[in-house]
Amino acid sequence: MSLTLDKPPAPAVSRPSRSGGGPRLLRMVLHRLGTALLVLFCTATVAFFLVRLSGDPVKIILPPDATAEQESTLRASLGLDRPLLNQYLDFLWGICRFDFGDSLIYNQPVSEILLDRLPATIELAAAALVVTLVIAIPAGIFAAMRRGRGSDHTVMTGVLIGQSTPPFWVGILLILVFAVWLHALPASGYGTFAHLVLPAVTLAVYSVAAVARLLRSSLIDVLSSDHIRTARAKGFGPLKVVLTHGMRNASLPVVTVIGLEVGNLLGGAILTERVFSWPGVGQLTVEAISNRDFPLVQATVLFFAATFVVVNLLVDLSYSFLDPRVRTSR
Repeated sequence: MSLTLDKPPAPAVSRPSRSGGGPRLLRMVLHRLGTALLVLFCTATVAFFLVRLSGDPVKIILPPDATAEQESTLRASLGLDRPLLNQYLDFLWGICRFDFGDSLIYNQPVSEILLDRLPATIELAAAALVVTLVIAIPAGIFAAMRRGRGSDHTVMTGVLIGQSTPPFWVGILLILVFAVWLHALPASGYGTFAHLVLPAVTLAVYSVAAVARLLRSSLIDVLSSDHIRTARAKGFGPLKVVLTHGMRNASLPVVTVIGLEVGNLLGGAILTERVFSWPGVGQLTVEAISNRDFPLVQATVLFFAATFVVVNLLVDLSYSFLDPRVRTSR
């Protein structure tokens, strides 16, 4: 008689399930969208109440010799005599319908005024982004390849100066040199490529410094890794090693900060547009604040806040797609 012993069942091999990636990513996207909407709601609320602390716009719209009856009549026609809570609720309801009301000074819908000024701001931000990429990427690569040498210290000194210098001071200095002394470029205005050069360079100074510094740090970390030493052992030249192997691994944080700089370029255009009389949303914001144009101030502040929120949201989502480790950790 032979005894047969049953073999114990083989332990099940647990494999990572891929089915949870979709719901996890969806939850992350919904969470980011909810956070973005909350930030926009808080920004709209703060802008609504703070702008009303600046004073009564009726005093600016009417001449100094206007009577109290004329002021009360205009205030009623503008809806400023209504309870503050009712004005606030109407403002929120208008945002939901993308209706920001009419400008108190221009007597036009705020959305039309923004759409009219928006192309100039986008043009300036796009030109500044091009200047940033053209200067910052070669500078960061050069500084990383020459780490610890005199040329590296020179680049880093320039980066430090760029991050420490206020944009309006850079703009005034560029006007003094290229417009007043050299008569090479116009000091202000809009319409030609020559008018775009100085504002774009002024706006790009800080972004160039930020991107170049981060790219240098990322490349230095990557160039000390094992696969880079292997590539060098195979006989690849220094530049080929950096461009082929180094940039691929160092580009992820750089892409992230470049995306964030897009929002900074749009938001930072306020001072630059003011210095160069550039007819964009930044210049419009300063004019609206000076004139106490409540609907226009609220709309421009919300525009800049929405720009930052949307850009940060897209960068965050793209970071999750580019690096699966980030996606699985959330």
